[in-house]
Amino acid sequence: MKTIEITVTPNGHTQVETKGFEGSSCRQASGFLERALGRTTDERLTSDFYATQSESQRTETKT
Repeated sequence: MKTIEITVTPNGHTQVETKGFEGSSCRQASGFLERALGRTTDERLTSDFYATQSESQRTETKT
């Protein structure tokens, strides 16, 4: 199942995490949220991002 999880901390930082996407399709799926939430301060691509397996995950932190 493809999901996008958004976490907002008490100090206003947000984190966008995608699960179930293959390769870079997570960027297409979460792009509108990233633009709406603001500037990217950290991006961590998992090894699944570079693979073509059915489970990919990307975590991004915004302020």
